[in-house]
Amino acid sequence: MTTFEPFYEGSFRPTMGEAIFAVQHADWREEYARTIPGLHAPGAGKYVDVGEVEGTVAGFVSWQIDVAREHGEISILAVASGHRRARVGRQLCEHAMARMKNLGARIVEIGTGGDAFHAPARSLYESLGCAQIAVAVYFKEL
Repeated sequence: MTTFEPFYEGSFRPTMGEAIFAVQHADWREEYARTIPGLHAPGAGKYVDVGEVEGTVAGFVSWQIDVAREHGEISILAVASGHRRARVGRQLCEHAMARMKNLGARIVEIGTGGDAFHAPARSLYESLGCAQIAVAVYFKEL
């Protein structure tokens, strides 16, 4: 959970304010606790690969493939704070993309935030040859 806390508590919450945070992501810890166990379901085309450095989990990549559409998607890339900027994310992405290709994917989709916290992820994805499509998401307290 500590991998996700800087975004939710340090970026999203102060940017959007308490009212929007309360509706959108107040239970982010519980949501991850519910979501993470279902990320690896090979029968449904969902996989998780874990990266280790010196016997310690450094990160993981969750990905899925739709063979009929020849489409792969990296749904979560998480790198522990002590291992960021050390090529762990790159190696996890390259590994997942190679596995997707071997299973029949011709394209891969990966998304991230447009905030400062996610700037290193955007840089990584661009360095991997991914092309960005602009998407805007807006919130307003009523």
